[in-house]
Order: sequence, then structure tokens, then C-alpha cells
Amino acid sequence: MPTGKKSGDPSGKKVFILYPHSVIQEKMLDSLIQNGFETYTLRDYKKAFRALERFPDSILLINIDEKLPEEKWETYIDRMLKDAKTKNSRLGVLSYNYDQELVKKYQDDMAVPCGYIKLSLSLRESTEIILNTLHANEARGRRQHLRAFCEEGILASLSFHIDNKTYRSKILDISEAGLATRIQGLPEFASNIRFRDAQLKLHRKLLSTDLILAGKRRDDASVLIMLFDPEKLDDHANHSIRHFIIENLQSYIEKITQ
Repeated sequence: MPTGKKSGDPSGKKVFILYPHSVIQEKMLDSLIQNGFETYTLRDYKKAFRALERFPDSILLINIDEKLPEEKWETYIDRMLKDAKTKNSRLGVLSYNYDQELVKKYQDDMAVPCGYIKLSLSLRESTEIILNTLHANEARGRRQHLRAFCEEGILASLSFHIDNKTYRSKILDISEAGLATRIQGLPEFASNIRFRDAQLKLHRKLLSTDLILAGKRRDDASVLIMLFDPEKLDDHANHSIRHFIIENLQSYIEKITQ
């Protein structure tokens, strides 16, 4: 899975949302992932410390409307801003309420890097507000798509037919653009060859699409890179792939913050 990133890494920053509001549910997370932001939700403030210690160049957006009283949030955030293991992370405060005293405290007095972010009851407007914040903090880097790494125990497989023979393999990683895999016994093909009606199994979802061979991975020639044909992926398939990516990223972060 992804490892910690140094400052300025073109692959971008991890984004953690602590105690996401009800408005920050699947649709907003789906939109953030679709826009290339590696986003996770956290529901334990202790795990947030562990996440930032592991990935110190991350962004943490903290919902101060839930869980702790405001004075304890102030203490918690102040500690994060000063702790040597977390002080290089970029914190932001989320709230539905626009309280001028709180804005002054967090944005002016405490100089929270991402400021005080007032959300709207409108999902569309709140999503736009979060996207603007992440763009301003260069959270995406130069990355276009997020990849989910399919470790042992994760059901992600590929099968297709060519020349009356069936080939099956495990998917190594997958993004909304394509996937990487190793296929035993596959003849050498020129790049851009199309494998029609390939079957992808992602957990319990079965998807059918065309795959286009893009080439081999530079650091491991045994790994083939295959791209999806956008015209062969409907909205349902796109959503299923994105949901699979979200599930695997979230599962990974849950494991390492235990």
C-alpha cells in the first residue's frame, strides 16, 4: 500500500477527515476520490494522531461540531500544532457554524494552516468548499488517478478470452484509468492490442469491459499495464471501481492506525 510521502512529492498528500459531518458521506468522498485526492475518514481522534505520525506531510480536516466540547478541541488542535511528530501536517477546522470568535481563535490566533472552513447544508456547495481547500493546499500533486493495491486476501481478478484460450490473473493494483497484472503464459503482443469483453471481479462485483494493453511496467517487465476503454465503462462500472478503491484505501488506513 502507499507509504509516507516526503514534502513536495508529486503524488500528492493524504487527506484525513476526522469525524466527518453527515453531509460528508459517500457522495462527497466519491467526488474527492474522483478528483484525485487520496481521502480517508477517521472516527477516532487517537487514530488521527497515529495517522499523522505515520504520514507527517498530510492534511487533517477536523470536525469540531462533534465528539469533544470546543475547549477540548482547542487543546487537541494546539497539541497537534506543537507536537514534533505532527506539526508539519496541515490542519483545518470544519464546522457548520460561523462563529467570529472561533474563526479568530483558530485562523488568526492559532494559525491553523488550512483555516476555519464553514460548510454548507448543501452537499454540492460543501463539496466545492472542500475541493477548493484541497486545491489551494496542492493536495493532489500531479497525480491524475488514485490506485488501490490489491494485497493478499483482497478479491480482485481478471479473465479474458483470446485465440480460444482463457487467461486468468490476479489484479495487482487498479485505478479508474486501468490496472496492473501478471498473466502466466500470455503470448507477446504489441502495445495497444485490445482484449475484448474482459471480466473483472472486484469483491462481489463482476464487471465487463474492453482492456487495451499499454505496455509493461518499467521496473518489472513481468507486470502488464492495461487501460480501460472509457466508452466501454458505464456509470455503474465506474462507480464500482471507485467504490472498490475507496474501500481498499480505507481498509489500509484502518489497519495501520490500530
